Amino acid sequence: MLKNIVAATDFSTRSQRALRRAGRIAQQTDAELTLIHVVDDDQPQSWIEMERRESNKFLNEQMGSLAELRGVRCRVVVTLGEAFDGILRTAKEASADLIVMGSHRKELLRDVFVGTTIERVIRTGPYPVLMVNTDLEHPYRYIVAGVDMSEPSAHAIRTARELELIDDANLTVVHAFVAPGRGKLYVANATKEQIDEYVASEQQQANLELSEFLAAHEVGGARWSYHLEEGEAFKVISRVVKERCPDLVVIGTHGRSGIMKMLIGSVAEEALRSLDVDILAVPPAR
Repeated sequence: MLKNIVAATDFSTRSQRALRRAGRIAQQTDAELTLIHVVDDDQPQSWIEMERRESNKFLNEQMGSLAELRGVRCRVVVTLGEAFDGILRTAKEASADLIVMGSHRKELLRDVFVGTTIERVIRTGPYPVLMVNTDLEHPYRYIVAGVDMSEPSAHAIRTARELELIDDANLTVVHAFVAPGRGKLYVANATKEQIDEYVASEQQQANLELSEFLAAHEVGGARWSYHLEEGEAFKVISRVVKERCPDLVVIGTHGRSGIMKMLIGSVAEEALRSLDVDILAVPPAR
């Protein structure tokens, strides 16, 4: 059950979309919403104090002006520090079930060296993060979920259900499979028909394994459909998103011990940086 949402804003248009979506989700689930803005503390104290006052004033104005925030149990937090750290501290204090953020700027060099704020929140925090890319028009109706037959990918779908994001939606499970013998058949001068027959058999096997996986993890729904395709995971997901124009993509991340958590085979990272659709990134269960 979704009880507490944290929505982060830097007062950009991107963040405005996130606040509206967070407000709509809170209205639908009766969750409490925390609006958070982080003030950079690496500047003169007088500027910090001025920015804190103005930020607090603006956030309170948002509570009254945005239709999606009306009737929502809402509070405002303005804190100091690095953006990702301030967001995570606030999420912990609020016992957040979900963090909602706007899509990041396309700043290639900065992304290469330090990553975006949203990626750092996902990598270093334990919270599901909804990155909002699109304007709010309606609740999520059509969802794509990437599944690699790992526990984190099943957990991502379960989490989306617990957050009440997929209850009334049509969901397509997307799985990319590999046909390892294709290259050998080419070398052996197999005909196109023989290669196609082999790939079809691999797809049939992948379909059986996917069905068994979803059943074993108690993941499935009456209005769900399934898309299996040979290829690299991100390319397959990207192609499905382009063709079907879903409202939301759900994807799990794989945790790894050490200083830095790595995203699932770069698939989630590629999705966050490249897809112009709302994305729910879910870390592994703890």
